[in-house]
Amino acid sequence: MGGSSFTTGDVDEAREELDARYYASRMAVVDPHRTFAARFDIVDFGPLVIGELSCGADVRMSFGELGAHHLNAPLGGTMEMRQGRGPALRATAREALLLDPAGDTFLDRWSGDARILSVKVGAAELRDRLECLLGRPPRGPLVLRPRLDIACGPGLGWVRLARRIAAEARADGGLVRHELVARPLQEALLNGLLLAADHPWRDELAHPSGPHRPAPVKRAMDAVRERPEHPFTTAELAAHARVSVRRLQESFRECVGMSPMAYLREVRLDRVREELRAAEPDEVSVSEVAWRWGFTHQGRFAARYRERFGESPSRTLRTGRH
Repeated sequence: MGGSSFTTGDVDEAREELDARYYASRMAVVDPHRTFAARFDIVDFGPLVIGELSCGADVRMSFGELGAHHLNAPLGGTMEMRQGRGPALRATAREALLLDPAGDTFLDRWSGDARILSVKVGAAELRDRLECLLGRPPRGPLVLRPRLDIACGPGLGWVRLARRIAAEARADGGLVRHELVARPLQEALLNGLLLAADHPWRDELAHPSGPHRPAPVKRAMDAVRERPEHPFTTAELAAHARVSVRRLQESFRECVGMSPMAYLREVRLDRVREELRAAEPDEVSVSEVAWRWGFTHQGRFAARYRERFGESPSRTLRTGRH
């Protein structure tokens, strides 16, 4: 974990700094009448990168797929962006933009008077938080609605919280640098984003009605998440949970909506997706990654993968790092 303040009048130096802290990109100044003068105050905070960024002159940028969720919240000025085949969207001091991990991303204009709260959020970590809060794996991909009201309510509260935490993390001797403080605050930011942004599970998170996971279920789920590659059996998970096999199966169906072995498969699917997104297509094949995670029937694996993530595993491999 660490923070830095960076200033430069050179476009290439600014791009290199953003590449190192966020994503590979291209950058060009589109306002010849103003002097380019970048200032980036950025902190790496576990699964998040939180920055306050300005350029002094209008610029445009282009990226490939981000591979992470991303929030751009202008503290002043505007941003105009597009992602994939979606429409052009405008971020203002009243409405932030949330970008998906997938889809080529274009920043058509970052106004020279804009100071932007720019937050990169790990996709796997955010999905893990959602699963922990729900007590079960979410069905389908986690897609956040691109517009987030930051004029009032939860969106404004989240922006204020992120800025306060980042400022403390950048300070010399900042308390939030300590692991005992940092971890709960990282979880708070992930939880808060899931409560502030619009997605299919937000109402369930905002108004929980079901029971909390019993301790035996939590112990079994924790064991799976810590070692998803291990060849668990239901009996072994029951031993971890310190209950009988029958009790564990009943508790999982009641609280998670599936059997312990089905939960293990869901976690392994997540790991397959993470590995495919990180790999180069000429380095690995879908079948070898699937086999490594215990999926021996390719047809059933591909069908379940598409149902879960909305795309084929081969497409994930082709587009994961591009």
